[in-house]
Amino acid sequence: MRNIRRLLRYDIPLHFALLLTNWLPDIVPVLRIRGYLVHFFLGECGRNLRLGRNVIFYNPKNIHIGEDVYIAYGTWFSAGEIITIGDEVIIGPYCVFASSDHTKVNGSFRYGMPRKKPITVREGSWIAAQCSILAGSDIGKGVVVAANSVVKGKMQDQTLCAGAPCRSIKRYE
Repeated sequence: MRNIRRLLRYDIPLHFALLLTNWLPDIVPVLRIRGYLVHFFLGECGRNLRLGRNVIFYNPKNIHIGEDVYIAYGTWFSAGEIITIGDEVIIGPYCVFASSDHTKVNGSFRYGMPRKKPITVREGSWIAAQCSILAGSDIGKGVVVAANSVVKGKMQDQTLCAGAPCRSIKRYE
């Protein structure tokens, strides 16, 4: 019964709002409208969310987004555990946020129970295009994650991080 309530409160209305607006172009007024429509169906959401087309949310009640956040085209959120996006964060196109990992049972990943860990992206960070942010990641304040990086673990504040796996490249002051 709880799952049905969650579907009716969060998932179905969210996907309906996205379906209605995904055919509109990604221009600033439409990004704001799409963000406004979606914010009702997330766990928490600050003001001025700008949301590109074809963004996918699984378990939107576990997604907490701060103020003045931009999420670009094609980003995918799988929130088995809480995903927290701080204020003034920019997320580039085709990023993946997965807050659970697969486990192996009897030699197969198919029936293993998911291992869930929260994801946190702190204030003022920029996640460039096509990054994967994996379960248990904690991205500090003002971090730049370079394109095509795979983040797992903690990234220190005010750094440029890159690679697969992602490592600190340079520190900002």
